[in-house]
Amino acid sequence: MQNVRKFLKGRETLLLLMIIALMLVIAAINPVFWRLDNIMDLMKNATVLGILSCGMLLVVLTGGIDVSVGAVTAACTCIVGTFLLEVSDNIPVTIILSVACGAAMGLSNGLLISLLKLPPIVATLGTLAIIYGLVKYLTNGTWLAGLPDNFIEMGQISFFATKVEGVKTLVGLPVQVIFLIIVVFVTWWILKYTRFGRSVYAIGGNRESAERIGYNVVKTEILLYMYLGILAGIAAVVHTLIFRQVDPNAFSGWELKVIGATVIGGAAISGGYGSVYGTMLGVAFMVILQNGLILMRITTFWQLIVTGLIIIVVISVDTYTRYIAEKNRLKVDVAEA
Repeated sequence: MQNVRKFLKGRETLLLLMIIALMLVIAAINPVFWRLDNIMDLMKNATVLGILSCGMLLVVLTGGIDVSVGAVTAACTCIVGTFLLEVSDNIPVTIILSVACGAAMGLSNGLLISLLKLPPIVATLGTLAIIYGLVKYLTNGTWLAGLPDNFIEMGQISFFATKVEGVKTLVGLPVQVIFLIIVVFVTWWILKYTRFGRSVYAIGGNRESAERIGYNVVKTEILLYMYLGILAGIAAVVHTLIFRQVDPNAFSGWELKVIGATVIGGAAISGGYGSVYGTMLGVAFMVILQNGLILMRITTFWQLIVTGLIIIVVISVDTYTRYIAEKNRLKVDVAEA
C-alpha cells in the first residue's frame, strides 16, 4: 500500500496524467490523432529523441550536460550517408562505423571534462562548434540522397503489420522502434544492475562522497559521455532509416529537445535523481505535444516557444519543490537534535 501511495505521489505519475490530458485535448480538436497510422508515426518520431534522451539521462544524473549531442548525431548521419553512397551498402558495417564515430566524439567530450576539468557546458559548447563547423565545411550544407535500396527497404520494415481501413499501406510496428526498445532496456539494466549505474547516481548525489566510497569518477564520466556518443551513432542510423536521406542541418537545436525531454521526465538538472521510465514519459510528452501542435496547425515558431516555456516551468517547479523538501528536512533534523 505504501508503494502505491509513493507511486501516485511521484512526478512520473503526474507527468503521465498530463500526457493523458494532453492526448484528450488534441483528440478533441482533431480526431485524426487517434488514427492508428498517426500513432505509429508518433512512435517512429519518438525513436531518435528517445535514444538520445537515454544517453543524456546518464549525463544529467551526474550533474553534467552535453549540448553537442545534436552536432554529434548530425556528423554521424553524414558519415552514414557518405559511407553508403561512396564506399559500401553493407548495413551492419555502416551501423558499426556510425557507432564508432559517435563513441570517438563522446570520448573527446569525456576527456575534456574529466581529465582537463573543463565545465561540461564549456567543453560541449566547444565541441558543438567544432563538429558543426566541420560538418558544414565538408558537406557544404548539401543533402545526401539516393541511398542504396537495401537500406531504404530496411527502414520500411514493420512488425505485426495489418491493413487498416482508410489507410493505403500496411500499418505495423516500425523497425526503428525496435532500436529504441533495445536502447531503453540496456540503459535501464545499466542503471539498475551494474556498478557503473550505481556510480552514476553516486556522483550526482555527491561527487566527493562517491570518490571516498571507491568509485572511479574520472572513468565513469568518460564512459557515460562515450555511451551518449554511441547512442548518437545509433540515432543517426535510425534517423536516416526514417527519412531515407541526410540533411546536415537536421539536428540544429536538438540539444534543446533532448535536454528538455530528460528534464521534463523528472531528471534533476543538478544530478542524482532520474529514471529511464520518467525520461520516456518526457519523450512521449514532447512528441505528442509537437504532433498536437502540427495537427492544430500551429506554426513551427510557436512550437519552439511552447517547448521552451514548458522546460522553464518544469525546471522552476522542480527547483522550488526540491528547495522546500530540503528546507523541511533541515527543520526535522534540527527538531530531532
